[in-house]
Amino acid sequence: MVDVMLMIYLPGSLGIALLFYFLRKYSFQVILAASFILLQSSLAVFEYVNRGITQLTYFTPDALAILFLGVISVVCIPALYHSFVYFSKHPYKPREQGMYFAAMTILTASLSAAYLSNHIGITWVFVELTTLSASALIYHRRNKLTLEGTWKYIFICSISITLVFIGVLFVTVAVQQQGITDLFYRNLTLNAPAFDVFWLKLAFLFIFTGFTAKAGMMPMYTAGIDAKDNAPYPAAALLASVVMNVGFIGIFRFYEITSQTSIFEWTNKIILISALLSVFVATVYMVRVKNIKRIMAYSGVEHMGIVMLGMAAGGIGYYAAILHLLLHSFAKPALFFQFGQIYRTFGSKSVYDVGNYFKYNITGAVVLLLAYFVITAVPPSGIFVSEFLVFRSLFESGYLWILIVVLILLTTIIWAFGRNVFKMLFIKPVDFDDTRVEKIPFSESLSQFILLGLVIYLGLTPPGQLVELINSAISALPR
Repeated sequence: MVDVMLMIYLPGSLGIALLFYFLRKYSFQVILAASFILLQSSLAVFEYVNRGITQLTYFTPDALAILFLGVISVVCIPALYHSFVYFSKHPYKPREQGMYFAAMTILTASLSAAYLSNHIGITWVFVELTTLSASALIYHRRNKLTLEGTWKYIFICSISITLVFIGVLFVTVAVQQQGITDLFYRNLTLNAPAFDVFWLKLAFLFIFTGFTAKAGMMPMYTAGIDAKDNAPYPAAALLASVVMNVGFIGIFRFYEITSQTSIFEWTNKIILISALLSVFVATVYMVRVKNIKRIMAYSGVEHMGIVMLGMAAGGIGYYAAILHLLLHSFAKPALFFQFGQIYRTFGSKSVYDVGNYFKYNITGAVVLLLAYFVITAVPPSGIFVSEFLVFRSLFESGYLWILIVVLILLTTIIWAFGRNVFKMLFIKPVDFDDTRVEKIPFSESLSQFILLGLVIYLGLTPPGQLVELINSAISALPR
């Protein structure tokens, strides 16, 4: 009986996606969106209740899957809402609008299935499906820039998923040497100490490098930057949060396997190098870039670097890494949703064209200011807690010099991000005609206040269930 939910969810999501494409009237699409939200929420609740029970052979709702499933079930609600707002202000052909909602539905369902997958091959399949559905969202505007961004995303993600596939082949070689016939994560973890470390090292290098394209970190972070810049802002909100999570989960699942072997310290060094370079690259670009969406995108590279620093440091860093990723998954969509209001007010993505935002949209300006404090870990942001724990883990693990470098880089990011945000909020824009500024209702900012409130609440006073799930998710890692 436990299989029934996924038997409903997977074909049900596909059916709703098809109906989105063919039933293009506004009233039908609202009903379909509400139906999908109900289906997605039901899946999250069902999997939480049936935690640890394998379904349809290839799906097991463990603690990490449930955490990410809860995040995507929350974030998809404002993403769909703001998608309707987007189309009300940017009319498209009904066919293009139907394609957009169909792609968003398939993307959400593919991510959910990838979170729940207990088999390395099945994870690969659904991650590849996220590339195809995300590409349809990036190309939605169908102009030269979106075409370029889409092909770049497809090209880099295709290379990355090929690298993951090669890594899986190396895992297969290691497995077959021990007479094992399947690639379920649990079996791989249990038998990992007996695997040939040569093949495991090769597998980790390829799998880790491949999944960095989705995770948005060095070395293959570039795919996500253009994607978030060119996609409509509700879709960019998903790319900057729940899509990055699937990259992390792909890395984490294999990291659990290597943690049971003699190459564990070696894998930590690889992750540490990538994480430090990610924070460095984010710092360099956030100082120079003046495109608002790209600033937000590079902020994601920075935060994924912080997450991986916690993983590599170990100890309390494991807990901090998962918590930080969850909080970032709520904070970053709030920023992208607010960008939609900024663009409608000023008609530009450039910091130079935006200013005195408090005058034109006071509610949106409050969101932007609060989001800046939250995303840069200024108390009472919950991200302050997770970052502090990451720093503590680096100190306790003896990585003092890395901690000092990271603190310098993060201070530079806070300055660079703040310089742009405060310019947008308080400095008068040049040659801006404010006679036709649209008055944006408070209701459009409500979702952002809720998401940012979640970041503060979950970071400062995390519920017992959240703490238990995070601790369970990292229980297999060495302490």
